Amino acid sequence: MRFPILLGCILLLASCQKKESTTSTAVDQTVLARVFGSNIQVNNLDEYAAQSKPAYVNRDNTAGNNITNAKATLGRVLFYDKNLSVDRSISCASCHQQTVAFSDISRASIGIEGGTTGRHSMRLINSRFAQESRFFWDERAATLEIQTTQPIQDHAEMGFSGTNGRPNLSELLRRMEGLDYYQNLFQFVYGDRVVTEQRIQESLAQFIRSIQSFDSKYDAGRAAAPNDAVPFANFTAQENQGKQLYLAPPIFDANGIRTGGGAGCQGCHRAPEFDIDPNSRNNGVVAQIGGMGPDLTNTRSPSLRDLIRTNGSVNGPMMHNGAFPTLESVIEHYNRIPNNNNQLDPRLRPNGNPQQLNLTQAEKDALVAFLKTLSGTDVYTNRKWGNPFL
Repeated sequence: MRFPILLGCILLLASCQKKESTTSTAVDQTVLARVFGSNIQVNNLDEYAAQSKPAYVNRDNTAGNNITNAKATLGRVLFYDKNLSVDRSISCASCHQQTVAFSDISRASIGIEGGTTGRHSMRLINSRFAQESRFFWDERAATLEIQTTQPIQDHAEMGFSGTNGRPNLSELLRRMEGLDYYQNLFQFVYGDRVVTEQRIQESLAQFIRSIQSFDSKYDAGRAAAPNDAVPFANFTAQENQGKQLYLAPPIFDANGIRTGGGAGCQGCHRAPEFDIDPNSRNNGVVAQIGGMGPDLTNTRSPSLRDLIRTNGSVNGPMMHNGAFPTLESVIEHYNRIPNNNNQLDPRLRPNGNPQQLNLTQAEKDALVAFLKTLSGTDVYTNRKWGNPFL
């Protein structure tokens, strides 16, 4: 007689547990529809977790925070939400704009109350596909997760600094818990409505790592070739020349003057990801924004993919101080590295002298032509990386 009673208790307990699990993720879609229209639908999430990538791309700095559709969706909302700044005027997307490869067309981005960033806003495309796990130009954040909430707590950027009369991050967490759309989204993603810095970091990092670009002319050529060294069938002669110059190391004389070989870009920016070698040091660009200086701690670089759009427009100025407005000006910098600091990367200081590549105009043009092949099109308009509030 005890067995049926015991079985009934077990079934009742299982039923209660199932009901609790369902309740824990219950979402009021009418709230989300009021705020986001049809952009955020929890029963029809955009695909972030299972995006395809080329078989030849292997570097990945995810390190355990694997992308899920739910957390990346929450990250998308966080990325575009101006409520994450003290005066509700600035979001992450204010400085990292989809139309310019998630960078900024201005050298210094504008923060709250007219504040400005100390360095140019780095492009975020393909942030995941890199060996380097540290972030910011000076690598002060050990992971992307840690990086994501530092601009929120920067006094000039988004303002939750806790200094000079400004509120700290705890005030932001309380603000977010009072917003009905976050109540629903955190309930859906985490099973409760608690907002924490770690949860913000996880979700923002997943969204940022989901932003990828692999539909370039380079990718079409690389997919059909056994390796990068062979000529690509879909490239022009000039583009193949530029690729060879990019990949081949230069040969220098005792004075650091190139006598043969290529430009050696591959030494620091490794194909096919075109990410920065984690051991890279200063590249000879030492001034701060506005010409002040020196600023020698910058050793990080974004991927060289999507420096420029396929229509020829540049995705914002380049380097940490935005000093170079064109690909041509970047190549000219590396063509003749200035002798301006003792922390220059050894690869740019052959035989103890700043490198002098002495590229011909034809070689410079070929390098520009190759770099242009690294740009795709989808990432600039794909709605899943766009503003969900619009």
